[in-house]
Amino acid sequence: MTVGLLFGTLFICLLIGVPIAISLGVSALVAIYFGTTLPLDIIAQKAFTALDSFPLLAIPFFMLAGILMGKGGVSKRLLDLATVMVGWMTGGLSLVTITACMFFAAISGSGPATVAAIGGFMIPAMVAKKYDGGFAAAVTASAGSIGVIIPPSIPFVLYGVIGSVSVGSMFMAGILPGMLIGGVLLLLSFIMSKKRGYKPDTVTKVNFKDLMKAVNEAKWALLIPVIILGGIYGGIFSPTEAAVVAAVYALIIGKFVYKELEWKTIFDGFLEAVVINATTMIIIGLSVSFAYFMTLEQIPGSIANFITGFSNSPVIILLTINVLLLVVGMFIDTISALVVLTPILLPVVTSVGVDPIHFGVILVANLAIGFVTPPLGVNLFVASSVGRVKFEKIAVAVIPFIVSMIICILVITYVPALSLWIPSLFN
Repeated sequence: MTVGLLFGTLFICLLIGVPIAISLGVSALVAIYFGTTLPLDIIAQKAFTALDSFPLLAIPFFMLAGILMGKGGVSKRLLDLATVMVGWMTGGLSLVTITACMFFAAISGSGPATVAAIGGFMIPAMVAKKYDGGFAAAVTASAGSIGVIIPPSIPFVLYGVIGSVSVGSMFMAGILPGMLIGGVLLLLSFIMSKKRGYKPDTVTKVNFKDLMKAVNEAKWALLIPVIILGGIYGGIFSPTEAAVVAAVYALIIGKFVYKELEWKTIFDGFLEAVVINATTMIIIGLSVSFAYFMTLEQIPGSIANFITGFSNSPVIILLTINVLLLVVGMFIDTISALVVLTPILLPVVTSVGVDPIHFGVILVANLAIGFVTPPLGVNLFVASSVGRVKFEKIAVAVIPFIVSMIICILVITYVPALSLWIPSLFN
């Protein structure tokens, strides 16, 4: 009965459009009140203690770093570098967009932030060059999802905290899978652009002089992932301290080097980071309360027994989990899904020999597709907003990109070395 109350209330709340964080909290509240003798204030206690975590401090600072980079001229210089590298190819603007998103992903750690920073420039530019608006927005939204896979990644921080997995190892594990997805998106975009007759952005092929000039202009931005990952693996600072370093670095570069950050812009950036982080922390807190109650009722164990009873084959179990995650990503945001599903699924996969680091990449990569799958599709809404393209048009245009990303997920799932090779070099 208690389990029915929990999930029944959650389903009803989602059905009538209640925000996911409130839905999770209300579900736990109803289940506790009607199904147990526990005090109701345990929800608040669990939500508060969940946020009392030093590693979680990395999230607001990575958010702030990404926002300041976007406002401080970094995204423009990354776009210039990407243009020199791939702008001369067929469908150059779409390739520039994907390449720039990969660069920015190594700074922001956020999918929607990547879409907002790059899409604000590139979607109008592609439309002006006669690219289909839906295609332009779909390219940007899809490439933006790489922001949660290429390090630093906010979901990797959260997974590391929940699953007691090294955040630094998760960052390293995301490099090759992120590059794989980016490379496949580049290939697909090139093929589609060729079929549609989209022209190159520039007529001159890349030459060493122009490339070095663009690299020099973007050098301060390109140093950020080097500082973050180098500092973590060099033992200089923790992932949380790396996030603070990134935020301070972004402020200094935007204000005193590129000189594009005004004091008002800085204030607006801090305010935006506070608002986004407040929302995120509410989601995390109430998600933990929901997950705690599930653990109390032994729901994760029951689900784990069901899945392993269905099959003991890692291949079948991982395929089943992939399908589950793709469906969940369509309706629940990444943060909530990570908090709720990690305690359920991690024991299942480790029981059949799957490495927790590998599974973290599988989990986050699957949920990353949720950024571009309706009805939630946060990246689609951001791309629609910054590019002024109808959501319905983007939702149709993004289908080929979703299919290509699912293929990448299968490769990531069944080729563990893709995720584990780089972390193994540092063990």
